Amino acid sequence: MFRKMRRFKQQVSDETCRKILRDEWRGVLAVHGEDGYPYALPIDFYYDEEKNKIYFHCAKEGHKLDAIRADNRVSFCVYDKGFRKDGDWALNITSVIIFGRIRIIDDPEETLVTVRKFGEKFFPTQKELDDEILRSLAHVQMLELTPDHMTGKIVNEK
Repeated sequence: MFRKMRRFKQQVSDETCRKILRDEWRGVLAVHGEDGYPYALPIDFYYDEEKNKIYFHCAKEGHKLDAIRADNRVSFCVYDKGFRKDGDWALNITSVIIFGRIRIIDDPEETLVTVRKFGEKFFPTQKELDDEILRSLAHVQMLELTPDHMTGKIVNEK
């Protein structure tokens, strides 16, 4: 169903992919947009390694949610900051691409739990997180991505 990586020598391990998902803060989520156009957007995320799920937050309405309701199959791409070898101009970047299905979380208790885990990744203090949850929880929609297929590779831009 999913293609094998053509440049297999550049493929990285699942552990390297999981590390990128744990460490990085933003990725690009692609959904099936309107009139056959893809819709891809930069988005913050939280990776729950125990559950092997990726969580996103958004407003309770909009283009992204409309697209997900029409077709829950998505692609998600994350890449690290990269590095340069000594004396070389080329950037080496490791990327992860996930194909999966995304679910809109409707349960208020599940929303609160995932918002809290999500926020722990981004907020510097518990007080700031608690204040933000109190202020905005009623307006937040959480999404859960279940990966069907994941690959990662390192690319040298030279």
